[in-house]
Amino acid sequence: MACEPELLRAVPLFSLLDDDERSVLAARVDVRKFGKLERIYRRGDAGNCGYVVVDGNIRVSLIDDDQQEVTLHDATRGGFFGFASLLEGSPHQTSAIAIESSTCLEIDRDDLRSLLHAKPDSGMDMLTVLGAHFHAAQRLVQTRSLRNPNEVIEERATFGDRIADAVARFGGSWRFIISFSFAITVYTACNLALANRAWDPYPFILLNLFLSMVAAFQAPVIMMSQNRQDTKDRLRSELDFEVNRRSELEIRGLGTKINELSDKLDDLEGLLRRNSAGPVS
Repeated sequence: MACEPELLRAVPLFSLLDDDERSVLAARVDVRKFGKLERIYRRGDAGNCGYVVVDGNIRVSLIDDDQQEVTLHDATRGGFFGFASLLEGSPHQTSAIAIESSTCLEIDRDDLRSLLHAKPDSGMDMLTVLGAHFHAAQRLVQTRSLRNPNEVIEERATFGDRIADAVARFGGSWRFIISFSFAITVYTACNLALANRAWDPYPFILLNLFLSMVAAFQAPVIMMSQNRQDTKDRLRSELDFEVNRRSELEIRGLGTKINELSDKLDDLEGLLRRNSAGPVS
Protein backbone atom coordinates (compact mmCIF):
# COMPACT_ATOMS: atom_id res chain seq x y z
CA MET A 1 0.00 0.00 0.00
CA ALA A 2 1.36 3.42 -0.97
CA CYS A 3 2.35 5.88 1.71
CA GLU A 4 0.66 9.22 2.30
CA PRO A 5 3.11 12.13 2.58
CA GLU A 6 1.45 13.29 5.80
CA LEU A 7 2.21 9.93 7.37
CA LEU A 8 5.93 10.59 6.98
CA ARG A 9 5.56 13.82 8.90
CA ALA A 10 4.72 11.81 12.04
CA VAL A 11 7.94 9.78 11.78
CA PRO A 12 10.84 11.55 13.57
CA LEU A 13 13.34 10.35 10.97
CA PHE A 14 11.46 12.01 8.09
CA SER A 15 10.01 15.02 9.90
CA LEU A 16 12.78 17.31 8.60
CA LEU A 17 12.02 16.62 4.95
CA ASP A 18 10.28 19.35 3.01
CA ASP A 19 7.00 18.71 1.21
CA ASP A 20 8.60 17.86 -2.14
CA GLU A 21 11.12 15.45 -0.62
CA ARG A 22 8.40 13.87 1.49
CA SER A 23 6.24 13.39 -1.60
CA VAL A 24 9.09 11.77 -3.53
CA LEU A 25 9.82 9.37 -0.68
CA ALA A 26 6.14 8.63 -0.06
CA ALA A 27 5.75 7.58 -3.68
CA ARG A 28 8.44 4.91 -3.23
CA VAL A 29 7.96 3.39 0.22
CA ASP A 30 5.11 1.10 1.19
CA VAL A 31 2.97 1.10 4.32
CA ARG A 32 2.53 -2.27 5.97
CA LYS A 33 0.04 -2.96 8.72
CA PHE A 34 0.63 -5.89 11.06
CA GLY A 35 -1.85 -7.38 13.48
CA LYS A 36 -1.07 -8.31 17.04
CA LEU A 37 1.44 -11.18 17.25
CA GLU A 38 1.85 -11.22 13.47
CA ARG A 39 5.36 -12.20 12.45
CA ILE A 40 7.07 -9.75 10.10
CA TYR A 41 10.04 -11.93 9.22
CA ARG A 42 11.92 -14.90 10.57
CA ARG A 43 15.59 -15.56 10.97
CA GLY A 44 16.96 -16.73 7.62
CA ASP A 45 14.43 -14.81 5.50
CA ALA A 46 15.84 -12.67 2.72
CA GLY A 47 16.86 -9.27 4.02
CA ASN A 48 15.39 -7.32 1.13
CA CYS A 49 13.64 -4.70 3.25
CA GLY A 50 14.10 -2.67 6.37
CA TYR A 51 11.31 -1.21 8.46
CA VAL A 52 10.57 2.02 10.30
CA VAL A 53 7.85 1.94 12.94
CA VAL A 54 5.14 4.55 12.44
CA ASP A 55 2.92 3.29 15.22
CA GLY A 56 2.91 0.27 17.51
CA ASN A 57 5.58 -1.95 19.01
CA ILE A 58 7.78 -4.47 17.20
CA ARG A 59 9.90 -6.96 19.13
CA VAL A 60 13.18 -7.99 17.51
CA SER A 61 14.71 -11.17 18.92
CA LEU A 62 17.10 -14.00 18.16
CA ILE A 63 17.80 -17.54 19.39
CA ASP A 64 21.09 -17.96 21.25
CA ASP A 65 23.31 -21.03 21.50
CA ASP A 66 21.24 -22.28 24.46
CA GLN A 67 18.15 -22.24 22.21
CA GLN A 68 16.70 -19.43 24.32
CA GLU A 69 14.88 -16.50 22.74
CA VAL A 70 16.70 -13.26 23.50
CA THR A 71 14.99 -9.90 22.97
CA LEU A 72 17.37 -7.44 21.34
CA HIS A 73 15.06 -4.45 21.48
CA ASP A 74 11.46 -3.32 21.19
CA ALA A 75 11.12 -0.92 18.29
CA THR A 76 8.50 1.77 18.90
CA ARG A 77 7.54 4.88 16.97
CA GLY A 78 10.50 6.05 14.90
CA GLY A 79 12.53 2.90 15.57
CA PHE A 80 14.40 0.88 12.94
CA PHE A 81 14.76 -2.83 12.46
CA GLY A 82 15.95 -5.09 9.65
CA PHE A 83 18.33 -2.48 8.22
CA ALA A 84 21.55 -4.38 9.02
CA SER A 85 20.57 -7.23 6.69
CA LEU A 86 19.24 -4.73 4.14
CA LEU A 87 22.54 -2.84 4.01
CA GLU A 88 24.62 -6.01 4.00
CA GLY A 89 22.39 -7.80 1.53
CA SER A 90 22.30 -10.90 3.73
CA PRO A 91 19.47 -12.96 5.26
CA HIS A 92 17.96 -11.69 8.48
CA GLN A 93 19.82 -12.82 11.60
CA THR A 94 16.87 -11.94 13.84
CA SER A 95 13.12 -12.38 13.96
CA ALA A 96 10.54 -9.60 14.23
CA ILE A 97 7.01 -9.86 15.55
CA ALA A 98 4.37 -7.23 16.24
CA ILE A 99 3.62 -7.07 19.97
CA GLU A 100 0.54 -5.00 19.19
CA SER A 101 -1.23 -3.81 16.06
CA SER A 102 1.46 -1.81 14.28
CA THR A 103 2.07 0.26 11.20
CA CYS A 104 5.50 0.24 9.54
CA LEU A 105 7.16 1.74 6.51
CA GLU A 106 8.79 -0.90 4.33
CA ILE A 107 11.95 0.42 2.69
CA ASP A 108 14.19 -1.35 0.18
CA ARG A 109 17.65 -0.37 -1.06
CA ASP A 110 16.34 1.83 -3.87
CA ASP A 111 14.07 3.70 -1.45
CA LEU A 112 17.01 4.22 0.89
CA ARG A 113 19.18 5.50 -1.92
CA SER A 114 16.52 8.03 -2.90
CA LEU A 115 16.14 9.15 0.72
CA LEU A 116 19.88 9.71 1.18
CA HIS A 117 20.04 11.58 -2.12
CA ALA A 118 17.16 13.86 -1.10
CA LYS A 119 18.20 14.34 2.55
CA PRO A 120 21.80 13.34 3.31
CA ASP A 121 21.44 14.32 6.98
CA SER A 122 18.89 11.53 7.44
CA GLY A 123 21.77 9.10 7.02
CA MET A 124 23.28 10.38 10.26
CA ASP A 125 19.93 9.89 11.99
CA MET A 126 19.83 6.27 10.89
CA LEU A 127 23.45 5.72 11.88
CA THR A 128 22.66 7.14 15.32
CA VAL A 129 19.83 4.70 15.80
CA LEU A 130 21.90 1.79 14.48
CA GLY A 131 24.70 2.80 16.86
CA ALA A 132 22.25 2.74 19.77
CA HIS A 133 21.13 -0.73 18.71
CA PHE A 134 24.76 -1.84 18.52
CA HIS A 135 25.47 -0.58 22.04
CA ALA A 136 22.32 -2.26 23.31
CA ALA A 137 23.53 -5.54 21.80
CA GLN A 138 26.90 -5.06 23.49
CA ARG A 139 25.24 -4.50 26.88
CA LEU A 140 23.12 -7.60 26.28
CA VAL A 141 26.23 -9.68 25.61
CA GLN A 142 27.91 -8.29 28.73
CA THR A 143 24.96 -9.11 30.95
CA ARG A 144 24.46 -12.60 29.50
CA SER A 145 28.10 -13.70 29.52
CA LEU A 146 28.28 -14.25 33.26
CA ARG A 147 31.71 -15.47 34.27
CA ASN A 148 32.78 -17.85 36.98
CA PRO A 149 33.17 -15.76 40.15
CA ASN A 150 36.23 -17.77 41.15
CA GLU A 151 37.96 -16.79 37.91
CA VAL A 152 37.10 -13.12 38.42
CA ILE A 153 38.45 -13.18 41.99
CA GLU A 154 41.66 -14.90 40.92
CA GLU A 155 42.29 -12.34 38.18
CA ARG A 156 41.90 -9.48 40.67
CA ALA A 157 44.01 -11.16 43.39
CA THR A 158 47.26 -9.41 44.33
CA PHE A 159 50.48 -11.07 45.44
CA GLY A 160 49.59 -10.41 49.08
CA ASP A 161 46.14 -11.98 48.58
CA ARG A 162 47.72 -15.15 47.24
CA ILE A 163 50.12 -15.30 50.19
CA ALA A 164 47.17 -14.88 52.59
CA ASP A 165 45.31 -17.73 50.88
CA ALA A 166 48.39 -19.96 51.07
CA VAL A 167 48.86 -19.22 54.78
CA ALA A 168 45.16 -19.86 55.48
CA ARG A 169 45.23 -23.15 53.56
CA PHE A 170 48.33 -24.34 55.39
CA GLY A 171 47.20 -23.06 58.81
CA GLY A 172 43.88 -24.86 58.52
CA SER A 173 45.27 -28.24 57.50
CA TRP A 174 46.23 -31.40 59.41
CA ARG A 175 49.72 -31.04 57.99
CA PHE A 176 50.17 -27.81 59.95
CA ILE A 177 48.71 -29.29 63.14
CA ILE A 178 50.91 -32.39 63.00
CA SER A 179 54.10 -30.55 62.03
CA PHE A 180 53.55 -27.81 64.61
CA SER A 181 52.79 -30.33 67.36
CA PHE A 182 55.94 -32.27 66.43
CA ALA A 183 58.06 -29.11 66.54
CA ILE A 184 56.73 -28.06 69.96
CA THR A 185 57.26 -31.57 71.33
CA VAL A 186 60.86 -31.66 70.10
CA TYR A 187 61.49 -28.14 71.43
CA THR A 188 60.19 -28.86 74.92
CA ALA A 189 61.87 -32.30 75.06
CA CYS A 190 65.27 -30.83 74.17
CA ASN A 191 64.98 -28.11 76.82
CA LEU A 192 63.89 -30.59 79.48
CA ALA A 193 66.74 -32.96 78.60
CA LEU A 194 69.35 -30.19 78.82
CA ALA A 195 68.10 -29.15 82.29
CA ASN A 196 70.40 -26.36 83.58
CA ARG A 197 72.03 -25.91 80.15
CA ALA A 198 68.67 -25.36 78.35
CA TRP A 199 68.34 -22.12 76.34
CA ASP A 200 64.62 -21.91 77.25
CA PRO A 201 64.04 -23.74 80.54
CA TYR A 202 60.62 -24.47 81.98
CA PRO A 203 58.08 -22.68 81.78
CA PHE A 204 59.41 -22.02 78.24
CA ILE A 205 59.04 -18.24 78.18
CA LEU A 206 60.79 -17.92 74.80
CA LEU A 207 58.47 -20.53 73.30
CA ASN A 208 55.40 -18.68 74.61
CA LEU A 209 56.72 -15.45 73.10
CA PHE A 210 57.27 -17.18 69.77
CA LEU A 211 53.76 -18.72 69.81
CA SER A 212 52.23 -15.33 70.63
CA MET A 213 54.04 -13.73 67.68
CA VAL A 214 52.90 -16.48 65.32
CA ALA A 215 49.29 -16.10 66.47
CA ALA A 216 49.49 -12.30 66.18
CA PHE A 217 50.61 -12.50 62.54
CA GLN A 218 48.57 -15.51 61.53
CA ALA A 219 45.18 -14.20 62.72
CA PRO A 220 44.97 -11.09 60.46
CA VAL A 221 46.37 -13.04 57.49
CA ILE A 222 43.64 -15.65 57.90
CA MET A 223 41.04 -12.88 58.24
CA MET A 224 42.24 -11.42 54.92
CA SER A 225 41.67 -14.79 53.29
CA GLN A 226 38.23 -15.06 54.91
CA ASN A 227 37.30 -11.64 53.53
CA ARG A 228 38.16 -12.84 50.04
CA GLN A 229 36.08 -15.94 50.62
CA ASP A 230 33.16 -13.73 51.67
CA THR A 231 33.56 -11.84 48.39
CA LYS A 232 33.43 -15.11 46.46
CA ASP A 233 30.31 -16.16 48.33
CA ARG A 234 28.66 -12.83 47.59
CA LEU A 235 29.45 -13.15 43.88
CA ARG A 236 28.06 -16.68 43.87
CA SER A 237 24.84 -15.49 45.50
CA GLU A 238 24.54 -12.68 42.95
CA LEU A 239 25.10 -15.19 40.15
CA ASP A 240 22.44 -17.48 41.61
CA PHE A 241 20.04 -14.55 41.84
CA GLU A 242 20.69 -13.64 38.19
CA VAL A 243 20.10 -17.23 37.10
CA ASN A 244 16.87 -17.38 39.12
CA ARG A 245 15.74 -14.06 37.68
CA ARG A 246 16.33 -15.26 34.13
CA SER A 247 14.50 -18.47 34.87
CA GLU A 248 11.56 -16.49 36.20
CA LEU A 249 11.51 -14.30 33.08
CA GLU A 250 11.66 -17.35 30.83
CA ILE A 251 8.81 -18.99 32.74
CA ARG A 252 6.76 -15.80 32.44
CA GLY A 253 7.53 -15.64 28.73
CA LEU A 254 6.51 -19.27 28.34
CA GLY A 255 3.25 -18.58 30.18
CA THR A 256 2.59 -15.59 27.92
CA LYS A 257 3.21 -17.65 24.80
CA ILE A 258 0.89 -20.38 26.08
CA ASN A 259 -1.84 -17.80 26.71
CA GLU A 260 -1.34 -16.33 23.25
CA LEU A 261 -1.50 -19.80 21.72
CA SER A 262 -4.70 -20.50 23.67
CA ASP A 263 -6.24 -17.28 22.33
CA LYS A 264 -5.27 -18.24 18.79
CA LEU A 265 -6.82 -21.68 19.24
CA ASP A 266 -10.02 -20.12 20.58
CA ASP A 267 -10.17 -17.83 17.53
CA LEU A 268 -9.57 -20.78 15.23
CA GLU A 269 -12.25 -22.80 17.00
CA GLY A 270 -14.74 -19.96 16.62
CA LEU A 271 -13.88 -19.61 12.93
CA LEU A 272 -14.38 -23.35 12.38
CA ARG A 273 -17.74 -23.26 14.14
CA ARG A 274 -18.96 -20.37 12.01
CA ASN A 275 -17.82 -22.14 8.84
CA SER A 276 -19.44 -25.42 9.87
CA ALA A 277 -22.73 -23.65 10.70
CA GLY A 278 -22.95 -22.32 7.15
CA PRO A 279 -24.98 -19.33 5.98
CA VAL A 280 -28.21 -18.66 7.80
CA SER A 281 -31.21 -19.06 5.43
